Amino acid sequence: MGELSADKRVYTFTSESVTEGHPDKMCDQISDAILDAIIVREAELEKEGYVSPNSKRAASVADLRCAIETFTTTGIITVMGEVRTQAYVDVDKIVREVVEDIGYTGSDMGFDAATCAVANYIHPQSADIALGVDESYEMQHGTVDGSDPYDTIGAGDQGVMFGYACNETSALMPMPIYLAHRLSERLTEVRKNNTLPYLRPDGKTQVSVRYEDDKPVSVETILISTQHAPDVETDQIRQDMIEHLIKPVFALEGVSADDAEIYVNPTGRFVVGGPMGDTGLTGRKVIVDTYGGMGRHGGGAFSGKDWTKVDRSAAYAARWVAKNIVAAGLADRCEVQFAYAIGVAHPLSLLVETFGTNTVPVNSIEAAVKEVFDLRPAAIIDALDLRRPIYRLTSAYGHFGRELPEFTWEQTNRIDALRAAAGIA
Repeated sequence: MGELSADKRVYTFTSESVTEGHPDKMCDQISDAILDAIIVREAELEKEGYVSPNSKRAASVADLRCAIETFTTTGIITVMGEVRTQAYVDVDKIVREVVEDIGYTGSDMGFDAATCAVANYIHPQSADIALGVDESYEMQHGTVDGSDPYDTIGAGDQGVMFGYACNETSALMPMPIYLAHRLSERLTEVRKNNTLPYLRPDGKTQVSVRYEDDKPVSVETILISTQHAPDVETDQIRQDMIEHLIKPVFALEGVSADDAEIYVNPTGRFVVGGPMGDTGLTGRKVIVDTYGGMGRHGGGAFSGKDWTKVDRSAAYAARWVAKNIVAAGLADRCEVQFAYAIGVAHPLSLLVETFGTNTVPVNSIEAAVKEVFDLRPAAIIDALDLRRPIYRLTSAYGHFGRELPEFTWEQTNRIDALRAAAGIA
């Protein structure tokens, strides 16, 4: 590699991922599975023309409101939150199905889907919150006439949301989090397909990447911690992790791990895991869910929230915007920030940061974003087709950087429009 110049910026950046059996991720999946089930049932009722005899309100997916959080510890799962829906779903059944699918099916796993306690404390959404979402501030104060349907719905909460993209990987994601997620996915795959039947659901991965002048040049460290059966030796686990996890994942991504330092279960034992080893809570892995700490985070979690909650929908839109900016060649790295007020349809602010990698003036990029993307919540919901039961799929291995048809925010479908708006032929 040769000697480094004195002014070359050299650093190591690390990101982690967790498997679907991690207790926090269990909770995210349960919250999103309940949301998905409500969406499905609400759509069925809407199709049937159901009208509530109590509220006289017709069933409508568009009117659904959901904010569900889940908590778990040894032997128990508690579901809490606020929902507005005409649908009934069997929360107890959904919880147990998710836990069983993850793989916690007996005492030898430390948690049993069939025998754990399930407590349901879901209650109706606050009418005060509903006021501003159902009819936006702009509508209530007469600043719009209601002819544009995207003006009618207000943001479901206040807050700031960030989106990020860079050209370090084919998915336009930072390399550390992208590789960590792929390792976690593979860790679950080799457990579920019985390649390594001694594995248990809980696990973590971590990847450290060396950067020179903000470009990734090598993988420095790989860390894998995986729950396992008590009769397996650490040396065997290490050998299997290298052979069945690290080598295939890095080969598939075209990244060399030959010189990386590898740690596998550094404590020497990881038998007690899942909710027996640690409590879990929805929304506690927001950095894992997003960009692994590269780029900022507004603080809002995703799972269990419907599309009117801008913590979720606007964060998806922010990724969509940032990814299209990078894919359009307007910058090598891009972070965008939106801010919203509860009940207000139009975002309060928009910021584009390119870290000096932009190929056209940043002001031109911001103007192009405002021209090409409608960032009112109702417009985001329609553009990204968010009224679908897609959410449990997002709740493990990252909400971003996965090329799946359900992940509409990963589409680079505004490249030409952005380039034209930015004045590039």
